[in-house]
Amino acid sequence: MSDVRRLGGRVVYENAWMSVREDEIERPDGSRGVYGVIDKPDFVVVLPFENGGFHLVEEYRYPVERRSWNFPQGSLPGRRAGDPEEVARRELAEETGLRAATLTRLGRLDAAHGMSSQRYAVFVATDLTAGEHAREPEEQDMRQQWFPEADVRRMIRDGVITDDSSVAAYALYVLSTDET
Repeated sequence: MSDVRRLGGRVVYENAWMSVREDEIERPDGSRGVYGVIDKPDFVVVLPFENGGFHLVEEYRYPVERRSWNFPQGSLPGRRAGDPEEVARRELAEETGLRAATLTRLGRLDAAHGMSSQRYAVFVATDLTAGEHAREPEEQDMRQQWFPEADVRRMIRDGVITDDSSVAAYALYVLSTDET
């Protein structure tokens, strides 16, 4: 079977963070349809690890109408592309004030491959040095806290951490430390 073929498309909405397009497609059987795609720049998720635990950030997430804990993450402003390691260092410092002497890339994942072209790189940050954060206006309510790894695992299991990117990033971390 062949892949779905894009026959054409148009942007139906865009802002500084994303665009939404509607593509006319042809399926492998020749039937036609439309597919909505959210285009956002790739981003990074950083797991700042020290002393047997992780630094997490918490902020209000408007789409789900509640505060949420997650690993630091983000992309460059204006839908710009950038070197993932440089973006990881920038996001870590911006959100937490931490600087990492060592960044280890764990992998690259699709954010929501059924509706978005966005992907993300996952890094573990170690050998951390504290400094001042430089949060964006949208992050003004953000707070940071260090948690032992056992607490992070419990927070994921108990549904306190529900951010899918953070959960997937932690799974990559666990797989990278698995000695089997």
